[in-house]
Amino acid sequence: MAEIIDTDKEPDRAIERACAVLAEGEPVAIPTETVYGLAADATNPDAISRIYEMKGRPRFNPLISHVSDTAMAEAHVTFDPLSRRLAEAFWPGPLTLILPQRRDSTVHALASAGLDTLGIRMPDGFSRRVIARFGRPLAAPSANTSGKISPTSAAHVEADLGDKLKLILDAGPAQIGLESTIIKVDGDEIRLLRPGGLDAAAIERLLDRPVIRLESAGATIEAPGMLASHYAPGAAVRLDAAEVHAGEALIRFGGGRILGEEQAAIVLDLSPAGNLREAAANLFDYMKRADASGAQTIAFGPIPSEGLGEAIIDRLQRAAAPRA
Repeated sequence: MAEIIDTDKEPDRAIERACAVLAEGEPVAIPTETVYGLAADATNPDAISRIYEMKGRPRFNPLISHVSDTAMAEAHVTFDPLSRRLAEAFWPGPLTLILPQRRDSTVHALASAGLDTLGIRMPDGFSRRVIARFGRPLAAPSANTSGKISPTSAAHVEADLGDKLKLILDAGPAQIGLESTIIKVDGDEIRLLRPGGLDAAAIERLLDRPVIRLESAGATIEAPGMLASHYAPGAAVRLDAAEVHAGEALIRFGGGRILGEEQAAIVLDLSPAGNLREAAANLFDYMKRADASGAQTIAFGPIPSEGLGEAIIDRLQRAAAPRA
């Protein structure tokens, strides 16, 4: 089983131990403000292969490379003016930019799934300190079995991958609880490849231009999180439920009761006060709790589509999609 180190109690040991394991080419579960990541040296093909193997992740699904500062990012990608403005405004934070990879970049092609672009992000919090000490970008998808619910705590990681990992860094619950927003600048267009922890409206306000949404969840894979079926619990998922069937698990929003919920195996409310930020932070944890109830189906009540609701709905639609 994995060794677990509390980053609040032993920050220096956590960093040194993480860097030692990473230097061995082994993945480490690290906390970020979005979700917990399965991190490995992005320049080491053997280390990257271990991420794919550990997760059971398709190798055509690229990984995000995480950096500690702008200088590290500039060593691997080329910024256009609009992307630079976004990085200056929202890094460190839950924003991933898809940028042309430099020819002299040492990030291995396995991390980018052979694309000529690289997804890159500067995370906030303890993981950034680990990257700075390690001195190289870390490829870090969510620390869970591929296609399943993303982890927002060290306990989630341990339950799923604890028997495969050497080390889990525990910094408590993830603050945001949704993966990063992924943006690709294409000429004058700002394309949203994946909604996430940064509200697209904030990007529109900064750049004074619209963010273009993808027309289909099955679009060409340009970034992580674009598979049609993803973030799925073991139970089936039913969306926009107006009533609950006997034995279903119910996850609602905003404190309002849903018809038949007294028959539910479990009732959870993402935010009784109707706060979408609280709902985002609770989403994956509540999905895991509902899945553990033994219900065959998880019914979700309606979620508002504005702000972070867009990212929540995206995750739920992928969780509800037909599975291969």
